[in-house]
Amino acid sequence: MSDSTIFTIGHSNHLMPDFIKILNDNYIDTLIDIRSSPYSKHVPQFNKKQLQESMENVSIEYIFLGPNIGGKPRDAKYYKDGKVNYQILSRTLKFKDGIRELTILSKDHKIVLMCSEENPYNCHRHHLIGQNLLKKGFKVTHIRKNGVLEPVKDFQNTLF
Repeated sequence: MSDSTIFTIGHSNHLMPDFIKILNDNYIDTLIDIRSSPYSKHVPQFNKKQLQESMENVSIEYIFLGPNIGGKPRDAKYYKDGKVNYQILSRTLKFKDGIRELTILSKDHKIVLMCSEENPYNCHRHHLIGQNLLKKGFKVTHIRKNGVLEPVKDFQNTLF
């Protein structure tokens, strides 16, 4: 059974063995892929199929929630001046369903939300998802490069 902490991580340019070690060091049993497009030409080991296989090989469950809580929706109605408007996105039924699924999964699993960006402060996992989780009473901890843990101290209202 998990506590009320939800972890986040950016795959960045990790080698897969190093990435898996970081997950294992933090006792993660479920990786939730929150990328809108789960592919990378620069680090193909993090393409959806390869990542899913790697997680299976080390008994970490892989779940893809990009369609619900990804930070780069395809529909232009979520953009303002070329940037995603997180306020609009956070009100959608898909997003709310995705957050609800995270909260349910976190009750019985130690989860990590994975996107591509190493720095969470440049990513929707902090500004959109993390802030929503903080408002719901969860603790959010970013796993940074080399496995350094960075707990988010307070709700920062960075959603908008």
